[in-house]
Amino acid sequence: MKGLAENLKSLLIIAIVLLLAGLSALRLMKIQIMGDKDIAAPEARSEAGTFTYTKEVRATRGEILDYSGNVLVTNDSHTDLVLQKAFFPDDPKEGNKELIGIYYALKDRGITFEESIPITFSKPYAFTTDDPSDIISDLKLNVYATAENCIDKLISDYKIDDSYSDTEKRIIAGMRYQMIDKDFSYNNDLILARNVDTQTIVEMKELGNFYRGIEAVEASDRKILRGDILPHEIGTVGPIYAEEYDELKEEGYSYNDTLGKSGIEAAMETELRGVFGEEEVTVRDGLIKNIKTASDTVSGQSIKLTVDGGFQLRLQEILTDFLATFPSINTNSRLGSVRCGAICVLDAKTGAVKGMATAPTYNLKDYAENYDYFVDLPDSPLVNRCTYGLYRPGSTFKTVTATAGLNEGVVLAGTPLFCGHDYEFYGTHYSCTGTHGYISIRRAIEVSCNSYFYELSRMLGIDNITKYATLYGLGQSTGIETGDAPGYLCNPETFAEHGQEWYVGYVIQAGIGNQDCGMTPLQMATVASTIGNRGVRYKPYLVDSYYKYGTDKQISKTQPTIAQQIELSYPDLYDPIVGGMIDASHNVPALYSLSNLGFDVAIKTGTPQTGTDLSRQNSFFIGFAPADDPEISFAGVIEDGEYSKYMIRDIIEAYQEYYGLDGKKPKKKKLPKEERPELTTSASTSSTTTSTTTTTMTTTEAFIITEAPEDNPYADPLNPVYPQYPVINGDAAYAIN
Repeated sequence: MKGLAENLKSLLIIAIVLLLAGLSALRLMKIQIMGDKDIAAPEARSEAGTFTYTKEVRATRGEILDYSGNVLVTNDSHTDLVLQKAFFPDDPKEGNKELIGIYYALKDRGITFEESIPITFSKPYAFTTDDPSDIISDLKLNVYATAENCIDKLISDYKIDDSYSDTEKRIIAGMRYQMIDKDFSYNNDLILARNVDTQTIVEMKELGNFYRGIEAVEASDRKILRGDILPHEIGTVGPIYAEEYDELKEEGYSYNDTLGKSGIEAAMETELRGVFGEEEVTVRDGLIKNIKTASDTVSGQSIKLTVDGGFQLRLQEILTDFLATFPSINTNSRLGSVRCGAICVLDAKTGAVKGMATAPTYNLKDYAENYDYFVDLPDSPLVNRCTYGLYRPGSTFKTVTATAGLNEGVVLAGTPLFCGHDYEFYGTHYSCTGTHGYISIRRAIEVSCNSYFYELSRMLGIDNITKYATLYGLGQSTGIETGDAPGYLCNPETFAEHGQEWYVGYVIQAGIGNQDCGMTPLQMATVASTIGNRGVRYKPYLVDSYYKYGTDKQISKTQPTIAQQIELSYPDLYDPIVGGMIDASHNVPALYSLSNLGFDVAIKTGTPQTGTDLSRQNSFFIGFAPADDPEISFAGVIEDGEYSKYMIRDIIEAYQEYYGLDGKKPKKKKLPKEERPELTTSASTSSTTTSTTTTTMTTTEAFIITEAPEDNPYADPLNPVYPQYPVINGDAAYAIN
């Protein structure tokens, strides 16, 4: 008997072990099939008919303000009608009945349910997208599945029977796919209609006894108050796309969230978004019995920019007016009308961006409402030329070469080099714009003597020229929050990278900024600031400070960052460079004079050739003021033009008016009324941007790409930008000319 009892005990133990193993295997199988997150879904039944789930509570997105506190972008509250997972029937047939009922109830009230299924509404069914791989994958069909196969799969999976007409089957299939596509879950409501009026909400909620789970929720859209101020840098928000969702889901985003797509909206996404909260919802017998806060919601921070809106508008006006009046001041018969350009202004003491004008431009409201209109317009208005326009800097680069020559001890301030107008280098003839005889570096900068800098470049060699270009921040991103083109330097390494042959003669052309290279106006404004600060280069930035939402309580303020400090061989090294730039500022017609502002201004200009056609040129300038203790630095370019330095006086006076300068306080001004010219599709003349100027449109030689470079995640993927390293060729057709 004892042996029998022992055997029975052993058999019982074995049975228990096998049972536990079987249960573990079943759970493992469920994890493999469904995923562990599905098993740990936010449903925890405590008793029959009762369960609790966790629901996300959205934070209010922070506002964007200009330097004076004017709100540029805010939020527009509204009410959405949604379907909540917690109350939606589990039984497919009951769910279908509810969906078709909701569809017709919305239709009766003039609302069409917006579906995302990329299939035509009527038979024969066809895909409405060139790439249907997402829906085919979502429905777990083979890669050759047709639109008809997709609809049939939805009808089969969700038991959409023949009690419905073909049209109703298609309606339900579309709504079912919407649930799949938008990840309908306890935390992701299905949006039935957006921005719904109060009467419709009341009526639809009254139908809640028939169609369970209908609820009205508070929502908000981004509202652009001033679309004419820094549209490229403010940027946009948009929906989360399927290809983004898998990664963003791990960061706490739901499918119905919005996401910064470009500009400040993207670069400052974390700060603007805030912290979403959570609440625990207890449901008993189909009714909410309790809602408890699990974690608090923290509103996004409001961001104050470094740019005053009034100054930005005035800077844009200065650029636009110059382009419009250019024919009246032009005395160069080789030049025609001008349409494109850029001006960048920095706080020389901090690196803060104080203004960025680019032409042509656009109004951010128009972009949000009518993006397709701008995509194919000539002259690429969607490109901010301050940060993504790549230009040869021309003679403005001589300041970099001068720094190299003095700091490397190749020349001293008084070292004379000869200019006899003609210059021969390895059998090639070059020339200067004048005949200056023996000339020192200060005078060479003032008169922009090519021969002096040809010789200095020869003495330095390309390695030293590259070294100092790099110290000035050229050929690399400035680090600005919204991203910019790093550009490229003229040296053998860059040429080799692009399969181009390097010739020794390029050295002297590189030293005067007139060989294949690409720099942005932002980079060159930084060069000007670095000269004014005697070798100290600041990192440019757009965000001045962060504030608690809806208050004037400052959370933090951006501190200036020194990106580079050039080690000087002697303390007064910059004196001849700055002196030559001051002298150059005196060579301006009386109407645009820089000599009677009450302080010295330091400038350097350039007219770089744009390619093999030597008659084509750009007009470039850099500078800072006051020259002895700079507060403002700037750079500007006019494509296919000249005389860009005539804008400098207006730029300085506008800066003094809005920010204060040289001891003078700024004048407090209200923002002028927003101007938003009507868009036109005229072929001959057009104000196709927010500028009121009428211009003739022809295509500019420029290479545009439509994907954001990998090192600039905050560029709008749909916003054309200039390539990181344009392919170099003889006529520079791959950079802005």
